[in-house]
Amino acid sequence: MKSKNSSNKILALIKSQGFNKIELDSVLETKYILQRSGENFRKYLFSFYNSNGEELCLRPDLTISSVLRYAQGNRFSKEKVFYTGSAFRKSYNKKNILINQIGMEIFSSKDENKDDKEIIDTSIKVLKKTGFKKAKVEIGNFKLFELLIQKLSIPQRWKDRLIKFYWNKEYFSQLLKRLDSNSDIDPFILAEDNKTYLKMKKQNPKKMIAGRTYEEIIGRYERKIYDPRLTKTGKISSKIIKEFLKIKCPLKDAPKKLNDFYKKYNINISVAKEFFPISTFQKNLKFEFSTSSGRGREVEFYSSFIFSIDVKIKGKTKTFIAGGRYNDLSSKNLGLRKIPAVGAAVNLGVYE
Repeated sequence: MKSKNSSNKILALIKSQGFNKIELDSVLETKYILQRSGENFRKYLFSFYNSNGEELCLRPDLTISSVLRYAQGNRFSKEKVFYTGSAFRKSYNKKNILINQIGMEIFSSKDENKDDKEIIDTSIKVLKKTGFKKAKVEIGNFKLFELLIQKLSIPQRWKDRLIKFYWNKEYFSQLLKRLDSNSDIDPFILAEDNKTYLKMKKQNPKKMIAGRTYEEIIGRYERKIYDPRLTKTGKISSKIIKEFLKIKCPLKDAPKKLNDFYKKYNINISVAKEFFPISTFQKNLKFEFSTSSGRGREVEFYSSFIFSIDVKIKGKTKTFIAGGRYNDLSSKNLGLRKIPAVGAAVNLGVYE
């Protein structure tokens, strides 16, 4: 099936579900991308300066453009929207990439579970409308990971660190090794750190070093002193996290699988059957649950529900639709007010 023909069918179907078409700006102020995502993201942007000296960039992601449109338009009521277009992002191998997508989103949900279900139900309708007979639907939920981490017997600063760097698989793996072994805690270094700490206590607390005040550095060091990381609890916590991230099973078995895991480690969390936004399991669709959803580890802004729909084209497995809930994207990543939102993107590149 050709991409253009499929695109028209998808747009018609999404419109029939009550989503309203919007147009997105092709250019964004770079500050919205870099102020929370960091300078490391700059290498993926096509950026330039306007006559006023403001740095702009071609939109690297359609979801970000859509969220900015909603926030900057002072919108507060629920909206169901869809759009189509290209995102412009450099790839890891230095080639320029044009990403063609159709997206749909629901802003300011009053009932998040209901809207999550509507997004994935519409995504499955899109799948069927475009002629795919079989597919794998993988469901995850980042909130389950957050809840688990908060229940562990480790210092809060470590809980915050593990949650923050979950998205960076390489660094996250290093954190688990440190948590497991305490190999990064050297008594000689600690002794030197303590000397430096005592000297800093006598200095002006507002004095700056490496972008931070003495007061901030002292506060952080004191938190380490008064809430130390213990080898035994670190090792146990690392084991629990690793085992949790290996959980993968048919979606219908997920509540029991998760509850058995929590019971095994005496963790006070319970998952109800209604937790996942799938009420019926359709023929020819393989529904799976994963605590370490590949899509979720790639896209940092998801805050809870995550899903992807994979199809086979010419013998190759490709992600056709992916999405989830990103309530914190506007506040944590863009520095704007918090906007509850859920959405999905259809990857038109699967036909290429």
